[in-house]
Amino acid sequence: MSGATTLQRVPFVNLARQIERLRPELVAAFEAVLDDRAFIKGPHVAAFEAAFAKALGVPHAVGCANGTAALSLALEAAGIGPGDEVIVPSLTFIATGEAVCHVGATPVFCDIDPDSYTLDPEDLLRRLTPRTRAVVPVHLYGTPADMGAILAIAADHRLVVIEDCAQAHLATYHGRTVGTLGTAGGFSFFPGKNLGALGDAGMVTTSDPDLAESVVKLADHGRLSKYEHDRIGHNQRLDGLQAALLTVKLPHLAEWTERRRRIARYYDARLRPAGIKTIVPPAGADPVHHLYVIEVDDRPAVVARLAASGVETGVHYPIPLHLQPAFRGRHGYERLPNAERAAARVLSLPICGEITVEEAAWVCDRVLDTLHPTGRRGG
Repeated sequence: MSGATTLQRVPFVNLARQIERLRPELVAAFEAVLDDRAFIKGPHVAAFEAAFAKALGVPHAVGCANGTAALSLALEAAGIGPGDEVIVPSLTFIATGEAVCHVGATPVFCDIDPDSYTLDPEDLLRRLTPRTRAVVPVHLYGTPADMGAILAIAADHRLVVIEDCAQAHLATYHGRTVGTLGTAGGFSFFPGKNLGALGDAGMVTTSDPDLAESVVKLADHGRLSKYEHDRIGHNQRLDGLQAALLTVKLPHLAEWTERRRRIARYYDARLRPAGIKTIVPPAGADPVHHLYVIEVDDRPAVVARLAASGVETGVHYPIPLHLQPAFRGRHGYERLPNAERAAARVLSLPICGEITVEEAAWVCDRVLDTLHPTGRRGG
């Protein structure tokens, strides 16, 4: 399908279209929270936790303030702390490494698989030391990591596995939803995520009732009762308003996910025949395409040319964690060639639950016009 000449611009994420579609329901949810005055925790949080747990097929889902808090709370509840090493992939948002530091542990950065961009199990093995207590595989860009290999290594070495599911709502690995595979999962509902709040929000998922109970307590000041506390906790609770708004959006998530998958298949069919490198998921992984990523030479020039032609793009992520100034002195430096190469070349194209095939065709035409990697247009 060729691009439509009537289009002038394709936004990277079209939140305006989503909000307008759901505006009456979102306004009603806001008014219900006002009427109930359930601003912190309360029935709207409980309803969303139950609905999200059911959607994933996991026994326990505990709301919290944001995705970073979800990871740090899960790590702390699992007993990870000072003196422990936690292995994380280097190509990810800084929150993955931050969460490890927040519990006093040491992040150990691991290289990625160059096809899926997720944690490389072989490099994971090379990073193990007697101090390694946990691993945080990131389902980056909505692509599940190679959890079969990672879980096998974790079982052999008695490691806690905290899945970073911030970009992977409803993604599956061999039929199981991410966030249900390891010790616990951490989700983000940042507004631009596949399931996004109208502010910050997060969730910890687990099959372990004791860990879930610990997360509940840690997120709410370590409470036993209103004014009695048996441990030092945090103020990382999920707001009732965000929970109510997310409850409105959750029933639409499967539809939005299928749209993302359909658009990703279209992109693949147009771009791969032209020699453009795209994500190749691990065997058994069914991604949800939070981001659709390609690799390009001379990324600044490509970004500028696409912007001039009306295509918004993003870069996720230009600096791998092991090269971030914030982590200097926290870990031993070692080159991670796959992460470094990807960080210099990745480019994210427009994709969201509201993008149309017409818009995707426009994007493909502009990308192919810009790159011409083999002289073929594809599709």
